[in-house]
Amino acid sequence: MKLISVNVGLPREVAWKDRVVTTGIFKKPISGRAKVHRLNIEGDRQADLTVHGGEEKAVYVYPAEHYGFWRSELPEMQLNWGAFGENLTIEGLLEEQVNIGDRFRIGSAEFMVTQPRFPCYKLGVKFERDDMVKRFLVSRRTGFYLSVISEGELGAGDQIELLSRDASEITVADIVRLHVDKEKDFDLMRRATEVEALAEGWRNHFLELLAKA
Repeated sequence: MKLISVNVGLPREVAWKDRVVTTGIFKKPISGRAKVHRLNIEGDRQADLTVHGGEEKAVYVYPAEHYGFWRSELPEMQLNWGAFGENLTIEGLLEEQVNIGDRFRIGSAEFMVTQPRFPCYKLGVKFERDDMVKRFLVSRRTGFYLSVISEGELGAGDQIELLSRDASEITVADIVRLHVDKEKDFDLMRRATEVEALAEGWRNHFLELLAKA
């Protein structure tokens, strides 16, 4: 398991459908090492803090393995590391293999997995495609968010060390299925609500669905 690229960017204004949108989704790889703070990585900021950022979404991770799929799906696009707005492009950790609550060390910083990433319309702004959000969800190649347990620093080439596995064994892919699938697995949903590390918004959402069911 390895960190392939560290990608950061500051919010910028872009034209989209006759209006101006402020977004932090444009990330570029950096050279050297970067400090990891509680809410973000050095040199990176989120634009709309009502839906992005915060402790539960401090760092966004995307598997490098998914880039082959997207390059075949979108051959006309230049897809460099950071193309999906991820802070960390990684190798060796896919959504099916990562539990909510798993803890990792990368460089000298420690992280915990909190939730998958479900993008807003700004992914479509980035790719200049109205269908990009839907395609992203259908692909189920979502990546995942990390909270920062211990601040430190990291850089491309660092190994990713698994510190602990969450005993619930609810994977990132499980949360994606609960959101995307029309037929809901309510037993899995109940188990998911018991995972302490799951982002509060998702726990409350699942509890509401269970109450209605």
